[in-house]
Amino acid sequence: MNTPTKLRLLLPALLALAAALPGAAFAQGAWPAKPLRLIVPFPPGGPTDLVGRTAADILRDELGQPVVVDNRPGGNGTVGVGVLAKSAPDGYTVGLTAITLATAPHLGPVPFDALNDFSPISNLVSMTPLIVANPALPAANLQELIAYAKANPGKLSFGTPGVATVPHLAAEMLQAAGSFSMVHVPYKGAAQQIQDLLAGATLLDFQSSLVLALPQVRSGKLKPIAVLTPARSPLLPEVPAVAESFRGLHAAPWFGLGGPAGMPAEAVTRMNAALVKGMQSKEVAARFTAIGATIHTSTPQEFAAFIRSEHARWGEVIRKAGIKPE
Repeated sequence: MNTPTKLRLLLPALLALAAALPGAAFAQGAWPAKPLRLIVPFPPGGPTDLVGRTAADILRDELGQPVVVDNRPGGNGTVGVGVLAKSAPDGYTVGLTAITLATAPHLGPVPFDALNDFSPISNLVSMTPLIVANPALPAANLQELIAYAKANPGKLSFGTPGVATVPHLAAEMLQAAGSFSMVHVPYKGAAQQIQDLLAGATLLDFQSSLVLALPQVRSGKLKPIAVLTPARSPLLPEVPAVAESFRGLHAAPWFGLGGPAGMPAEAVTRMNAALVKGMQSKEVAARFTAIGATIHTSTPQEFAAFIRSEHARWGEVIRKAGIKPE
């Protein structure tokens, strides 16, 4: 059998093999040819899940394929992010990435390499953390809070959703910047935390997002001290940002979209374009404004640089504060 004949006989098998290889769909211009999976590393319901499901809706509408949301909670987001890191980089599995990438690796072993296991697609939103107080606290603003804490060392306690959460890290940053100290009371989530604040068991809280406290603030049952975003929130424009007193001090939890390392460039580019377009709609903007979230879409390169800068920044905060996971 001569060589041309052999090649002719082998051609169908070679084509089938090529079609099965990663990236083949992109070479043929067929992507996406089937539904996508979007991993959300948090439970259903709540602001974080809303971010993931909004991203899924946008990708569905813009790419013309169903997007199945797969909630994988656990380990403050590390379980689901670990699943994402180990998924096939074929363009059909993406996931919600979060500030967990920047904080968790500095607190102990995690099932991923935050800087090398992912293909960043776009930043999406950041939340608005809030410092809020029981009316019994004799401080109406940040300066009075710091003065009170200095005058009463060891007496003022503050609640957070848990050790090494963003509110806890924010409190450590603020105490270092203001040269004062308070007593940390960690909770297992924000619900009991705010109930104890309302009851007066604690007088001060650092909240991950203003959503839970906002109705109590507007009814006068709690008083806001400051937000921990770089600028004031449009939902509470009269409440100053901590950065107004301490330049550069901010601690806003952020969420973006990424895939496993090695994703085809076309998939990254097309999903980025879809998200940037979809996040600009009035409906999406209103949805996030209502929960105190700010939209921050970006290029994949900008998002990669942002993750690296956040990884370095929070690593320094954790080391200086000597924070250890429970």
